[in-house]
Amino acid sequence: MYEGVVQDLIDELGRLPGVGPKGAQRIAFHLLQADPEDITRLADALVQIREKVRFCDICGNVAEAEQCRICLNPRRDVGLICVVQQSQDVAAIERTREFHGRYHVLGGAINPIGGIGPDDLRIRELVSRLADSQVTEVILATNPNLEGEATSTYLARMLAPFEGVRVSRLASGLPVGGDLEYADEVTLGRAFEGRRVLSEGTPAGQPD
Repeated sequence: MYEGVVQDLIDELGRLPGVGPKGAQRIAFHLLQADPEDITRLADALVQIREKVRFCDICGNVAEAEQCRICLNPRRDVGLICVVQQSQDVAAIERTREFHGRYHVLGGAINPIGGIGPDDLRIRELVSRLADSQVTEVILATNPNLEGEATSTYLARMLAPFEGVRVSRLASGLPVGGDLEYADEVTLGRAFEGRRVLSEGTPAGQPD
């Protein structure tokens, strides 16, 4: 235990995901020894991200305006929507340069043990986007773990009745139990190329 503000800093750093007590202590003492200008830049960045960053009204990705740069890009294919769990996954997929459509960020995955159900995710917003007849394919790019697979299965069932909308899932290449955020570009690129179709959608003019 340390005195006053030093321990307060360690405690706050320890609340960050992936930072344990020892890691928090190392970061705290690194900051204590850093140049004052570096500390000021870090503090300013933290204030700015709280004041300026929001979530896109369309896809839910992080943005500094009502819509993110991807949704505002007229060159993106409006017929393709890639569904991911978090904004970090958007950045991971963009690094592959294999996908040229738009995204939909769910804000998590179905996890009954953690108390997260379908109503806690941005699923209603996804369904609303499919009311636009321009959408022809929804690619489910949830994480290849139990929660991600459960979410993918739920969405596949829900989206199957939409006429003319193909529902696909990222193919092999992603490690089971891993997070999309940490996959390398080659692995993600191959997964996009080999995605499998889960539903072709109900043909227009035919009964369900």
